[in-house]
Amino acid sequence: MVVHSAAERVLAGLDPEQRSAVTAPAGPVCILAGAGTGKTRAVTSRIAHRALTGDISARHVLAVTFTARAAAEMRARLSALGVGGVQARTFHAAALRQVRYFAPRLLEGRAMPELLDSKVRVVTLAAAKVGLRADRAAARDLAGEIEWAKSSLVEPGEYVVAAAKALRETPYEPAKVADVFAAYERLKRGNGVIDFEDMLRAAVWGIEEHADVAEQVRGQYRHLVVDEYQDVNPLQQRLLDAWLGGRDDLTVVGDASQTIYSFTGATSSYLVDFPRRYRGATVVRLVRDYRSTPQVVGLANAVISQARGAEARLRLELHGQRPPGPEPDLRIFTDEPAEANAVAARCRALIDGGTPAREIAVLFRTNAQSEAYEKALTEAAVPYVVQGAERFFERPEVRQAMIALRAATRSIPGETPLAAAVVEGLAAVGWAPDAPPPGGAARERWEALAALVQLAEEYAATPEVVPIGEAVAIERPVTLGDFNEELARRAAQQHVPTVEGVTLASLHSAKGLEWDAVFLVGLAEGTLPTTYAKTPEQVEEERRLLYVGITRAREWLWLSYAAARSPGGRARRPSRFLPQLDRSGGGERAGAGAARRTERRRAQVVSCRICGATLLAGADRKLGRCPTCPSDLDEELYARLHEWRQRVAGAQKVPAYVVFTDATLTALAERKPGRTEELIAIAGIGPRKLGLYGDTVLALVAGAGVDDVCPQKSFEI
Repeated sequence: MVVHSAAERVLAGLDPEQRSAVTAPAGPVCILAGAGTGKTRAVTSRIAHRALTGDISARHVLAVTFTARAAAEMRARLSALGVGGVQARTFHAAALRQVRYFAPRLLEGRAMPELLDSKVRVVTLAAAKVGLRADRAAARDLAGEIEWAKSSLVEPGEYVVAAAKALRETPYEPAKVADVFAAYERLKRGNGVIDFEDMLRAAVWGIEEHADVAEQVRGQYRHLVVDEYQDVNPLQQRLLDAWLGGRDDLTVVGDASQTIYSFTGATSSYLVDFPRRYRGATVVRLVRDYRSTPQVVGLANAVISQARGAEARLRLELHGQRPPGPEPDLRIFTDEPAEANAVAARCRALIDGGTPAREIAVLFRTNAQSEAYEKALTEAAVPYVVQGAERFFERPEVRQAMIALRAATRSIPGETPLAAAVVEGLAAVGWAPDAPPPGGAARERWEALAALVQLAEEYAATPEVVPIGEAVAIERPVTLGDFNEELARRAAQQHVPTVEGVTLASLHSAKGLEWDAVFLVGLAEGTLPTTYAKTPEQVEEERRLLYVGITRAREWLWLSYAAARSPGGRARRPSRFLPQLDRSGGGERAGAGAARRTERRRAQVVSCRICGATLLAGADRKLGRCPTCPSDLDEELYARLHEWRQRVAGAQKVPAYVVFTDATLTALAERKPGRTEELIAIAGIGPRKLGLYGDTVLALVAGAGVDDVCPQKSFEI
């Protein structure tokens, strides 16, 4: 009875689709989960419900995902549901545990090779071996190509053909990349080290080539769950197949519309083909979006509704469940500095209005765009942090800290609590857990190392469950050595800890995160989509990137682009994915008429008098400012204009808006025109109304009373 009640509590509060996912029968289950639809809740509730009803044993479940954060969240949610013992790990962490456990048997007593935390240093040496002088940026690009090849199960001798078939944009001539790849493999073997792909391959080899290992692994893990299944690469799929061993108790969760990592070897084909591979599979669609307002959801649907290709077959139309919020803010700026300054000013206003800096993000297509926003935010006195492992883990203080923590494993007793061990280890680089130093670089350095301590505290909250036999498992606290391995994985996977401040991030690194307020910037052709997107498939992935960016916002969303990179620079067009920003007229025919209409549109461009953005909505154009920019309304003038309009409308026996709309009255009371030229510049006041009311309005603005310009008796019947 107690178990039954606990299982029923798991189902409480689930929507009908989530409940269907949770209660689906054993066997292959595919959960297509749109952004913000509660996929983590659904999948953890499914595991918990099956465990609490006795359908499965929790210790026989292996749930794999792509980030340590997602794995930790799974474990925390399962614990809250009263289910412990489930192994929720990243692919790499799960493989490492298994390889390490079976190493004495597989390596016949030899020591397990050291795991590289970065390919760059070895790749640089490999490039030199084949006559290439690769700087750090080139070495990173080469490392990326090697990672793609190994994740795609491509050997050095197969690279040239595979790269051509995949239309790879290679950093060097493909044959040279293949030479570097081969030299890299030789250097690794000679130095007795392995990389993360080797570790996955070792786990596959251990199962495929050793029947006793396969039997033990499959006996331990009988029910598998894969999160973010659209991001699986061929090597990871092969490991998953090895774990399964032909069984089909598999639950996968994914969203084809969020497939954005194909450049790393990830492919949504396994998600798309799941129902064909597993005949009779249960397929559930989660479409109720609990993250974003209906306004944000509506824009996301509009963008992804134009998608084409294989992924579009699994496209989900989301339905917003939150109360209504503000419409997405669409803005055009003259150049990139103006765009960055306006974003910084708006961030400052949001923070001053009570929005925590950590709940604000500025997202862009490439990391190179970060610099302008770092500069603008600094000038606006807005704290920020750059998301992305490359920036965080390559900071000198973080690299020094990681070296110090590795060294500390030799001097700090193993029973020392993890957070205390990390604090003690960081003392070697001068960090102390007292108040941070004042402002500037010193404070930024302190906060970066403080983030490592906070990460250690979070990591220590999830003790390790280690299998020691067919029916026995033990729980042990995580150690400083475990934490060092976690840091190495995070550096390799671009997964950084949270630091207080506005987040600056690429759209790729923002995947899986969410904020109250999101700025999507630089939405111009050539940037999004990038000029490197040449095939229809590559263009569609760029569209999905924008979709992912939009769905990161809970409530407030800003989308913008600059008409030129720099002041006076060559004009650019807005991203083709944003029809709201595209003023081209929808494919208008060429000719004199089209040219005249184009010139007329150009003449009607109105900029915000406060932030400089191009105004798109009619009401905003009348006001001469964005709806979110501060109003400078003269309330006394507005009252006189309102009374005057009522008298005129009464005398003419017409509705008041026929004289002037409310928006026009507001614009007059804000902008307070003093000359005819300024009056006619207000949208809604054309030559006719200027002739009828121009002198009277100017007199009212100048301070005249309503009785002075239109005495009451003149309107008496």
